[in-house]
Amino acid sequence: MNSRIRQDVSLIGVPMDLGADRRGVDMGPSAIRCAGLESRLEQLGYAVHDEGDLVVRRAKAYSSVPESNLKYLYEIVRVNEELAEAVAGIIARKRFPLVLGGDHSIAIGTLAGILRHKENVGVIWYDAHGDVNTADTSPSGNIHGMALAVAMGYGHPALTGIGGERRKVKPDNVVIVGSRSLDPGEQRFLKEKGVTVYTMHEVDRLGVSRVMEQTLDQVTRGTDGVHLSLDLDGLDPKEAPGVGTPIPAGMSLRESLLAVEILSDAGVVTSAEFVEVNPTLDIRNETAKIAVELIASLLGEKIM
Repeated sequence: MNSRIRQDVSLIGVPMDLGADRRGVDMGPSAIRCAGLESRLEQLGYAVHDEGDLVVRRAKAYSSVPESNLKYLYEIVRVNEELAEAVAGIIARKRFPLVLGGDHSIAIGTLAGILRHKENVGVIWYDAHGDVNTADTSPSGNIHGMALAVAMGYGHPALTGIGGERRKVKPDNVVIVGSRSLDPGEQRFLKEKGVTVYTMHEVDRLGVSRVMEQTLDQVTRGTDGVHLSLDLDGLDPKEAPGVGTPIPAGMSLRESLLAVEILSDAGVVTSAEFVEVNPTLDIRNETAKIAVELIASLLGEKIM
């Protein structure tokens, strides 16, 4: 979608913090709304339908499955099942799904909903982390660090079964951009599955424009849509401090704006989510404001 196409946008908030190590990202959807998201999109000519927030319940920390170390497994599964239904419904109504997190475990439900309509979706995972751990490799048991692996069909059956669909994201259709913190198990997984990764080393060496052009070439090759999953910790914490797992030496705001502007110009993004805004760690809601800037640029806002 780009500035030449005006499709209705449906917002859905997922105030989930169960997949993360620390509290606070459950307030992310509210913070992004308070930063003026709806009015900004309306100024761009969109009809915005705010679907409200899903309900996330507090739960016992560990699953009752003895061999599992996955924290809050069953509540995360329940919420993501509901999210998959909601996203699938939004697409059925010919609207652009814009999901606001919440921790990155919500991508499991977003992608499950998308895959009900798309056979072969491309995924851009803009993130400091790879999020391809499983219960066997995760040092923490936090499911937000497993979401991309689950979307590709790897992980606990309760997670990979979300959405009730056998269709999964194909590793060849995934590109991770901006990573700079990968666990050893994630490194092995990404190499074994052949997932393309542009670490900050490649971003610095090649430049954002070339990285995004190569990313677009890959995620549009034979696909029927592109999903952008943008974790605000992909940005440098000096500019976006309000995230749960900040990693130094990340993408600048200007680099990130250029990245989404390139995606906007290409007109291929069919769904998006923005996650991991943590207002309790933020300064004057700056990170939520950055999220709004990035969303507006993705959906066609131009300087001129």
